[in-house]
Amino acid sequence: MKSHILSLLEKLLKILARLTLKRYKPGIIGITGNVGKTSAKEAIRVVLERERRVRSASKNFNNEIGLPLTILGDWQDAGGIFFWVRVVAGAVWNLVQKNPSYPELLILEYGIDHPGDMKRLLEIARPNIGVVTPIGEIPVHVEFFAGREGLIREKTRLVKDLPATGFAILNADNEASRNMKGETRAHAITYGWSESADIRIRSMETRMDATPPCITCKLEYNGSFVPVRIEEAVGRVHAYAAAAGAAVGISFGINLVKISENLSYYKSPPGRLKIIEGREGSRIIDDTYNSSPLAFEEALDTMRGIKARRKIAVLGDMLELGRHSIEAHENAGKMVAGEVKILITVGARAKFIAEAARNAGLSEKSIIVSKTVGEAGAALKKILRPGDLVLIKGSQGVRMERIVYEVMANPDKAKKLLVRQEERWLEKPGLYD
Repeated sequence: MKSHILSLLEKLLKILARLTLKRYKPGIIGITGNVGKTSAKEAIRVVLERERRVRSASKNFNNEIGLPLTILGDWQDAGGIFFWVRVVAGAVWNLVQKNPSYPELLILEYGIDHPGDMKRLLEIARPNIGVVTPIGEIPVHVEFFAGREGLIREKTRLVKDLPATGFAILNADNEASRNMKGETRAHAITYGWSESADIRIRSMETRMDATPPCITCKLEYNGSFVPVRIEEAVGRVHAYAAAAGAAVGISFGINLVKISENLSYYKSPPGRLKIIEGREGSRIIDDTYNSSPLAFEEALDTMRGIKARRKIAVLGDMLELGRHSIEAHENAGKMVAGEVKILITVGARAKFIAEAARNAGLSEKSIIVSKTVGEAGAALKKILRPGDLVLIKGSQGVRMERIVYEVMANPDKAKKLLVRQEERWLEKPGLYD
């Protein structure tokens, strides 16, 4: 019965969303990829919202219910019969009585979990601009596809469907994203560190001594350079986000200086390589939104580039990797072994991280294998010292943000700083509670 109601709701939302797009004709920017989609969305939003009326997808509204919700209204959360009544009533009213403040531009995330997902999402909304973030060798959700190539083909549908007058914004450093250039009719703009990138990132620096900590870099386009500063965040993913935002801005004819000014408003989304002050004078790299092998490598590379008295990694399961799961967790263990003084793992799959780290030379006494997030949080709280740098990362289902809450210096700021702080998430159990 519940699945039948959900199916009817999806169909109704799809019809209302398509009618709304037909009535208001907004420009659509679609984002897909593996790592950094939400960060790219936020950077694109700040670049455009000071020039045009813009609405971007809230939270993880990236599926057959979330995508229409973004089209129909600026909803921040979903749930409950009265909520859906308000959504439908508001959508009908906007079709009958034209809303003069409806966005000129929509920034939508296209989340792909299973074969056919992209086709179904494109039936709701076809973008004019498609943005593709990096895709890893073992991408998240790969367990639902025949293999990595199948997942890439599904994501490629986004740029294949772009009009000839549109733009494909592609990561020049990532082969899967870069190769989509040959699959689209649209004009391609590439971004990244590569010399071949149209928007090139240069001179990135992590400033942990700044208040607040930040990264700085320069963006180069057609021989011109502009500086970019991103506060309370570390890691290449945010530089990539800024470059993707700049590429979209250029496609709209915004000059590079104005783009740089607008990017000064960019803030790291919760749970994406965000720097948070921890207990006992420690600092936390909060990367708890989700995890995959490529995202883990980016997070570890970020930690590697920051000086600290002692480095600690708290790692949870990486989910939805299918037959690649053991290999991916063992690879993570091998990589982390030479980078940290202490490793704490959470979950059945993360045990393979601990085992591989031990085999790679990390001492037994430096490894703590936890069965629950509570156990891991208590262990971390017990060992924290001034000057520690702590990376906390795991897939959404593990709920690693609960460990961040246990060790952050100001837990009263959790609703602002941490991911999944809405009531429905706080009440929802994780895999290892």
